[in-house]
Amino acid sequence: MNRGEGPGPDMASAEQLKALILSHAEGNETRFYRVALQVAAHHARLGHEAVAKELREAVGTAQKRSQTPSRKPIPIARPSGALEELLKASYPNARLNDLIMPNQSLLSLQRILKEHRRSSELIKHGLRPRRKLLFFGPPGTGKTATAHALAGELQLPLFVVRFEGLITRYMGETAAKLSLIFQAMNDTCGVYFFDEFDAIGSQRSSKNDVGEIRRVLNSFLQFIEEDESQSLLIAATNHGEMLDKALFRRFDDVISYELPSLEQLTETLKRCLEPFGATDLDWPNLAHEAQGLSYADVIRACEDTAKDMILEDRETLSSDTLLQTLQMRKHSQREFGK
Repeated sequence: MNRGEGPGPDMASAEQLKALILSHAEGNETRFYRVALQVAAHHARLGHEAVAKELREAVGTAQKRSQTPSRKPIPIARPSGALEELLKASYPNARLNDLIMPNQSLLSLQRILKEHRRSSELIKHGLRPRRKLLFFGPPGTGKTATAHALAGELQLPLFVVRFEGLITRYMGETAAKLSLIFQAMNDTCGVYFFDEFDAIGSQRSSKNDVGEIRRVLNSFLQFIEEDESQSLLIAATNHGEMLDKALFRRFDDVISYELPSLEQLTETLKRCLEPFGATDLDWPNLAHEAQGLSYADVIRACEDTAKDMILEDRETLSSDTLLQTLQMRKHSQREFGK
């Protein structure tokens, strides 16, 4: 999109309407509501205050309805007692369509979903669906987003393990808390997400290892071996090379995550910016500038650029502003050694 030029009000509305239809078809509620609010903002800028107000109120009402307990897949109580400091519960609405990733990884995730959706057929023949998954790769490449998407697709609650509550300095206490989590997996079907898994899964031969961490890892290996629950267990780490080799054979699937390719960067940029009427930016140049950044960094750069457009009362996005934002994120990464 050239600076100072761009689609007029009617064209912007057409692009937003297209984005609404696509997000609805994909079942992406978050994206749908975000585009709807952009339509409201568009009408507000045109002076249609009554229409804008009605649209905002309609979005608010719809969001409240989608968050009511009747929509939650499993109406369970939040973790309480000892589990309250160990697990954080949520009910994601995310879907695999929300993710941009290599085809091979996507096929692996689709197979996991297929096995769980038809698990009764597998069990009849003495087989079990994949349940124990290990994700590894650089930060911001989609590991946490995948856990949310799997929970959303299977309509299961997502339980994120709180490592600050799990890891203690008292001998035996961490292993006991770990036992509580595996008991919860058996009692309440859900997706249990161990992020930053290298905190307990690092190699037992590490020079910096201490006896308690070795005992915790040994306990985890025993628990995961004996686990017969229906829950999904997902372990994720930014440092796959640090994990103990004995862990890998305990998982049904190991999926690696990488920084996005040029094609994936282009798709990420387009998907993030289409709700704001961006259709003809210099995508190849922007993707080239974004090389080396994670999906999360690119998404934040797009959001920052969209915020600038709104706060500066501009009708169109600026390629120059987005380029500068991407460059700033790269500079921040170099400064902090990411």
